[in-house]
Amino acid sequence: MRPASIKPWTLLAGFSLAALFLVSLTFVARAAETQDSERHAFKLVEVAGGLDSPWGLAFLPGGDILVTEKPGRLRLIRDGKLRAEPIEGLPEIEEVGQGGLLDVALHPDFAENRVLYISYAGKQGGHYGTEVARLRLVEDRLEGLDVLLVLQPKSGGGRHFGSRLVFDRQGLLYVTSGDRGDPDKSQDRGNMYGSVLRVRDDGEVPADNPFVGQAGVRPEIYSYGHRNPQGMARRPGTDQIWAVEHGPRGGDELNLIRAGVNYGWPVITYGRSYAGFSIGEGKEKEGMAQPAKYWVPSISPSGLTFYDGAAFPQWQGNLFLGALSGEILVRLELEGDRVVHEERLLEDLGERIRDVRQGPDGFLYILTESGDGKLLRLEPAG
Repeated sequence: MRPASIKPWTLLAGFSLAALFLVSLTFVARAAETQDSERHAFKLVEVAGGLDSPWGLAFLPGGDILVTEKPGRLRLIRDGKLRAEPIEGLPEIEEVGQGGLLDVALHPDFAENRVLYISYAGKQGGHYGTEVARLRLVEDRLEGLDVLLVLQPKSGGGRHFGSRLVFDRQGLLYVTSGDRGDPDKSQDRGNMYGSVLRVRDDGEVPADNPFVGQAGVRPEIYSYGHRNPQGMARRPGTDQIWAVEHGPRGGDELNLIRAGVNYGWPVITYGRSYAGFSIGEGKEKEGMAQPAKYWVPSISPSGLTFYDGAAFPQWQGNLFLGALSGEILVRLELEGDRVVHEERLLEDLGERIRDVRQGPDGFLYILTESGDGKLLRLEPAG
């Protein structure tokens, strides 16, 4: 009797499952290891896996964690477990290129009003653009949709939506917007692209925004000349807003965001085009701000947080940012407003790091971006 033949695709499926298993074992082994840094030894703990292209997260009172997935789902982690069903009540969201459901931020009075904010790609005809909506979380469902910002004009393609959300101590909301792949938008203050925007919690424009009352200028604009800022954070104890943005081929930037300032893109940049030729007029120009730090080659920064917790006392005051193409977590030391030192962590992890946040427990949390994305926690070793 002849043995049954084994189909090629059966072998392939078996090899694929074995490879995935080995990758999983490798990750678990790495996560269990104590990792050394210049200031602290730490270990990685997996909080949740199985996330589909996670982008942003927020910590709820009581211990729950919200995580956005770019395809258009808002997920809930409760008691350390990812709930199977996503939260319902989101607006219509378009996943197109880099766009989809992106950041989530809680209202400063969330514990009382249950209000949160999301940024996402919205569609109009065959075109897309960044939008920001306010909703209320009621018994694990979203209600009361109120779209506060609709960036216009919408355009084709799926690049550079920006979309980070941060509140300052006065309860004003800052929103990053990318140039949507059209660099000249960043110098045109008649639209809201390539900018950091500032609005009140109801979407209205603060009277002291820098361009209020100027003809032909969008009053929501707080700063401009940005390419694609995908990380933003407020410095603890201050109203300083810092942001990181993607350069082209090189020229990623960290900037202290100041009212009315032009950050130069695409007139000045430390990067070059993907084809290798120069962009704009050089690296400096009068009236345009220099970055606090830039990276050549690119690391693709995304996600930014200041650390002021008790778990890692020697990291207090440091900036942490994730890197996508760089597949690292970057720690920056500051003296005043100057970056004086950089350390690169998790270089062996092999994961694109989309976001980094400090949790209410004083630990650092990172999101890895993939079809099997993870929420990981950095804890002190020992």
